[in-house]
Amino acid sequence: MKKTWWKESVVYQIYPRSFMDSNGDGIGDIPGIISKLDYLQLLGVHVVWLCPVYESPNDDNGYDISNYQNIMDEFGTLEDWEQLLDGLHQRGMKLIMDLVVNHSSDEHAWFVESRKSKENAYRDYYIWRPGQEDREPNDWSSFFSGSAWQLDETTGEYYLHLFSKKQPDLNWENPTVREEVYKMMTWWLDKGIDGFRMDVINLISKDPQLPNAREETPQLGTGDPGDIFPYHFGGKYFVNGPRVHEYLQEMNAKVLSKYDIMTVGEAINVTPEDGALYVGEDRNELNMVFHFELMRVDAGKGGKWDIRPWELPEIKAIISKWQTLLHNKGWNSNYMNNHDQPRMVSRFGNDTRYRKESAKMLGTLLHTLQGTPYIYQGEEIGMTNIRMPSIDDYQDIETVNMYNEYTQAGIDKNKVMESIYIKSRDNARTPMQWDDSEHAGFTTGKPWLPVNPNHDKINVAEALNDQDSIFYYYQKLIALRGEHEIIVYGDYRLLLPDDEQIFAYMRSYEGAQLLVVLNFCDQNVHFRLEDEVHYEQHQLLISNYEVDDQQDIRQLSLQPYEARVYLLK
Repeated sequence: MKKTWWKESVVYQIYPRSFMDSNGDGIGDIPGIISKLDYLQLLGVHVVWLCPVYESPNDDNGYDISNYQNIMDEFGTLEDWEQLLDGLHQRGMKLIMDLVVNHSSDEHAWFVESRKSKENAYRDYYIWRPGQEDREPNDWSSFFSGSAWQLDETTGEYYLHLFSKKQPDLNWENPTVREEVYKMMTWWLDKGIDGFRMDVINLISKDPQLPNAREETPQLGTGDPGDIFPYHFGGKYFVNGPRVHEYLQEMNAKVLSKYDIMTVGEAINVTPEDGALYVGEDRNELNMVFHFELMRVDAGKGGKWDIRPWELPEIKAIISKWQTLLHNKGWNSNYMNNHDQPRMVSRFGNDTRYRKESAKMLGTLLHTLQGTPYIYQGEEIGMTNIRMPSIDDYQDIETVNMYNEYTQAGIDKNKVMESIYIKSRDNARTPMQWDDSEHAGFTTGKPWLPVNPNHDKINVAEALNDQDSIFYYYQKLIALRGEHEIIVYGDYRLLLPDDEQIFAYMRSYEGAQLLVVLNFCDQNVHFRLEDEVHYEQHQLLISNYEVDDQQDIRQLSLQPYEARVYLLK
């Protein structure tokens, strides 16, 4: 297995709008991020992934880009951004940027030209089609509800938008579009960035016939891009499309291979077998992908908003499948929350009585699997989901569209709000909680999204003052990866696949073994290590409770949400 810096790194994701506001306008910005670089260095992370800061009308919080080579006014200037890059590099950290090239904003110069006439030189930069008998060109639906087609009055034709109607899809069949994208990527790489996180990258190739999806069964509420396509009408014609690997190999040959960088692609509806095609070390595409299988574990037949209780054996099966099938072929990315997902301690842990214990336990899982761990801002202090009083308090376009669609279909408002409390993307987007002051130290103005009321107890200042905090536990997890190659490169073997309370596994590397035991419930449980595991001595590397290092590890009594990691020799 090839050793590289990005396999050994821990990545910290920043959602700039909600991280730190420097000028009191209620919106996080780049100077705000710069003011917190020492905090990130103290945590010990190696790479910062910055969500989009490009010029944008902000229809989808910056994922609708109107100028790929400039910075959004609200976030600062290109000079501020250069200062951020320098500040990270001076502290030994790297920066990866979001790459959003499945679509642009409808305010991008290319689209402004493209819609002017059917003969315009930029027309073929996007996917335009005439209607069929006064209807859309086909029956595909948008991930954000409604049709994936928008009629444009100027030419009387429709353009494709898999997301918001202000996010027209780029036409990757056009080689000029691809060259423009590669030129822009090269521009950023030459500025010194260390890689890209690629937004919905496996949607860039569409079936050129754009066939109807009538044989699929549409369901109310298509869910988010992570939802598998029976919940999404048309998905099989644009997910993992016919030329996607050709495009990524071309991108790699023309751009990525020329730099020592890391790449991670957001890949909707991929299996581990698909994943191996995107990240296979011999295939020259990407380093890793974000898959959504784990993020769908609590989705019922109706998709993301149809919530069912998750079960631990399912979680173990998904993680184990990816760990095993990619081993020695490609590399995993390990995450349980991000800017599009609810807070992991609320979803997979216990965000009340055992918030600290369960947050540490979940962190232990993510940092002891094979693959690169991703920390989403606030995860390291155990930030939780929020229950905002009214739909009017929510800003996320996906959430608001779903609420309108469901309530208009006659579904009870209270039931819809319960789904929103559990799954809305705004759960992750509330401002970072720096201290217990009025707006959590995030801003001196009115925050763009309400601050979670629990910031008086859950905040960075409190965590830094508490030696037993989640923050210091994460600091230790990150340090352990640097001290023990087995945590990074060891293989993986699941123990107790059917146990509904314990997640336990072994990692092996160069004669050593690592034993990870995690209690996923709020009761005391008993763990017994199988007789086949042989060792002469054991060393406790980390645990989230005080434990006796000398006790017999073949029989362990675990407290609620307890985590233990042992090195066996």
